[in-house]
Amino acid sequence: MSENIVKLAACSKKEQYESLLQQLEALVAGENDVIANMANVSAAIKEVFGFWWVGFYLVKNGQLVLAPFQGPVACTRIAYGRGVCGTAWKEARTLIVPDVEQFAGHIACSSLSKSEIVVPLIHDREVWAVLDIDSSDIATFDAVDQLYLERLGQLLDRVCQVDKNR
Repeated sequence: MSENIVKLAACSKKEQYESLLQQLEALVAGENDVIANMANVSAAIKEVFGFWWVGFYLVKNGQLVLAPFQGPVACTRIAYGRGVCGTAWKEARTLIVPDVEQFAGHIACSSLSKSEIVVPLIHDREVWAVLDIDSSDIATFDAVDQLYLERLGQLLDRVCQVDKNR
């Protein structure tokens, strides 16, 4: 199972997410290590959807610090309220950016990133990490992505038993 995330290429995005979420629930069941789960989740999302960059940032000492990801090298630290990730953290809400060039203060880790979605992972009303996904195409992300990626964030929060004293 862990090495065989199933792609459903002929299915709708919604069906792909539903299948992926079921597979990830099985994959992370019984594993409460946040780093291990983030590594597998980012790899599975990248495998299924082929997004440009998929990864996590953990909240540590008042900033976002790069955590497991799939894709080219990335920004290592992001300040609170800075860029799409820092803004999603500050506002504690998912941000969908159809064109990163139009987002004031966007942090360009790569000029090949054209659109982005950032989902905060929240425990007890506090953001402890963000899931950041970039696409090399304009306007890739929509309400379907938001719905299922937020569900995925809730799954990680439940399974990982977040330790706020990281």
